[in-house]
Amino acid sequence: MAQKFASVDEYLASFPPDVQAILQQIRRSIQKAIPGAGDTVGETISYGIPAITLNGRTLVYFAGWKHHVSLYPVPEADAAFEAEIAPFRAAKGTLKFPLDKPIPYDLIGRVAAVLARQRTGGNS
Repeated sequence: MAQKFASVDEYLASFPPDVQAILQQIRRSIQKAIPGAGDTVGETISYGIPAITLNGRTLVYFAGWKHHVSLYPVPEADAAFEAEIAPFRAAKGTLKFPLDKPIPYDLIGRVAAVLARQRTGGNS
């Protein structure tokens, strides 16, 4: 049975230090990218993995695995953005970033920003 986590901090602490650092930076990249963050952005554990919330609703999930980290869901966006995220697509709604390659934190932040704009009615 999968381990249950009470908080995002507890989830992150379950990984080796090098992966913890990557997951912490993903967390910061997502939170920093959401416009007007502050009190409207939160976090929780949902489906056993960290979820960043916007106005009380889940916006994006991120997770650590043995050989990669993942981000869910993937927003629909313009062709240029789609081309940029294409190398990381593992499935229609999943981006997968191998741990043995540099993690594109800026791209992860932009994914979160697009999701936030789509949620709040802005353009992608």
